Parts: sequence; structure tokens; C-alpha cells
Amino acid sequence: MTDAVQCDAELDASGLNCPLPLLKAKMALNGLTAGAVLKVIATDAGSQRDFHTFARLAGHALLHETVRDGVYTYWLKKA
Repeated sequence: MTDAVQCDAELDASGLNCPLPLLKAKMALNGLTAGAVLKVIATDAGSQRDFHTFARLAGHALLHETVRDGVYTYWLKKA
């Protein structure tokens, strides 16, 4: 199985509860250049709301997301 979107960096936040997946993603994005894509894997159901809100407020693009067997995967493009 291939990723839906090419990524420049990947963050596995599996097992972490809100707000840690979002905080770790924010830190990872800070280390990337504009236009880079970060793939985030999370298992916290609350991450859906968090990542949608974060992308909108911070100006990043949520390119794609998948939900499969309790695993939430997001592809964020840094503004």
C-alpha cells in the first residue's frame, strides 16, 4: 500500500492523547521549510477535530486524511 500523498517527514504519535499529537506535529512542522508535507499518524479520536482546527487557524493545508481501524493519518502541508 502506498501513501496517498508524498511526504517530506513523518511523525508517529500513536498512543498519545490530546493535545500531544498536535503539539508534536506543530514542533515537527517548525523544523520543515514552507511547502513541505508532514505525515502524522495518531490514534486519538480527538485528533480529527484538533488537526482540522489547527490547519485552518495556522494556515497550513490539510491535504488528505484517512481513518482506518482507529488509526488517523494526516498529511499537512506547511504554509
